[in-house]
Amino acid sequence: MMTPDLLAKYDQPVPRYTSYPTAPHFHAGIDAAAYGAWLETLDPAQPLSLYFHVPFCDSLCWFCGCHTRVVNRYEPVATYFDLLKQEIALVAKRLGPGRTVSHMHFGGGSPTMLIPDDIRRLGDFVWGLFDKAPDAEVAVEIDPRGLSYETVRAFASIGVNRASIGVQDVNREVQEAVNRIQPLSSTAEAMAALRAEGVDRINIDLMYGLPFQTVSRVLHTVECILPLRPDRLAVFGYAHVPHMKPHMNLIPGHALPGRDERFRQQQAIADLLVEAGHVRIGLDHFAKDSDPLVAALQEGRLHRNFQGYTVDPAEVLIGFGASAIGALPQGYVQNVTAMPEYRKAIGEGRLPVARGIELTAEDRLRRAIIEQVMCHLRVDLAAMQREAGLTLDLSGERIALAALATDGLVRIEGEVLTVPEEARPLLRSVACVFDAYLATGKAKHSRAV
Repeated sequence: MMTPDLLAKYDQPVPRYTSYPTAPHFHAGIDAAAYGAWLETLDPAQPLSLYFHVPFCDSLCWFCGCHTRVVNRYEPVATYFDLLKQEIALVAKRLGPGRTVSHMHFGGGSPTMLIPDDIRRLGDFVWGLFDKAPDAEVAVEIDPRGLSYETVRAFASIGVNRASIGVQDVNREVQEAVNRIQPLSSTAEAMAALRAEGVDRINIDLMYGLPFQTVSRVLHTVECILPLRPDRLAVFGYAHVPHMKPHMNLIPGHALPGRDERFRQQQAIADLLVEAGHVRIGLDHFAKDSDPLVAALQEGRLHRNFQGYTVDPAEVLIGFGASAIGALPQGYVQNVTAMPEYRKAIGEGRLPVARGIELTAEDRLRRAIIEQVMCHLRVDLAAMQREAGLTLDLSGERIALAALATDGLVRIEGEVLTVPEEARPLLRSVACVFDAYLATGKAKHSRAV
């Protein structure tokens, strides 16, 4: 059972582990030349996962930690769209023809900022360069505010079959405090339009820990969303990091829930979703029995990447656009963030890489261990090392794990670690034991609770 003392003890800044090593450890030693060489030496038979970043919004949500900017005209988006296509062509040239795409994701920002004609042109361009796997999942992040039916139709026409809709909270006072006014009706209408166009796999994103949220208010949000029948729900804790995102200073700090209240909100949401028949996935996802995430969980095939929990097994995730991150067998790369730098690189025919990191054999093994903890709440350390053909010196980790076991966060049986259900909210605190970079970095992460 999580006591206030335990929550206080483990409420420390820790990574979310959507990658390992995490992005703060990327460095400028990995440049366009290194990335190009990595692309050219990939196995042609490996399926690809593609991510497209659209860093524009109509208005700024004050809780947002993403790389985006507000625009009030389409010209910057149109210019970026042309640059994005040029980057895709640069990468495709290095990959060679006949590459198959198993997953594709449009994120942001707001991909729905793209006009329908540009959505169709982008789809035609991508599918002209890559082959689409018969069972490919093509997902898009949707802002339902002001969403047009024509935009939905355009995304459906290029193969989109899953959509994620940001809701966060349905209570007006909370919405006003984070600068995101979104009537429930706009969410319902967006879901109806998506389903009418055949996009029938729908995710909903919720948040806890926002200003003016209470247990009763977050439960009210869930009760409003459940009748809309989402297939998946992601429930994220708001990370208040104004030192990294200055616009978060606009959020009334006095209205932010404290640690114990955040935990109660998280648990209340989880209990209600499980009671409603959803299966709990990893740290913060919930899914219907029929959703592929559940089968992946049961069969040990669940993965975690920059989009969260996924069934995507592709070892090659290529990120396109300003600030986008890619993951390859050799390591990680991240594009430049500033638009002038992105424009300059593309104009010079260069891959717009800013930084990255090359993986060692130890990195790969630690990443696999962390992923098992984050996905399956269980890891067999002996089996993982045997499979990797590598033995790690885990003496320091065993001391840390023994302390976690004393506090009830893990159970240790020989070389097998299991995180009990009651400790699920502190999964990141268990996973970070295996992070060899954490103590060496100065990065600022969100808190565990």
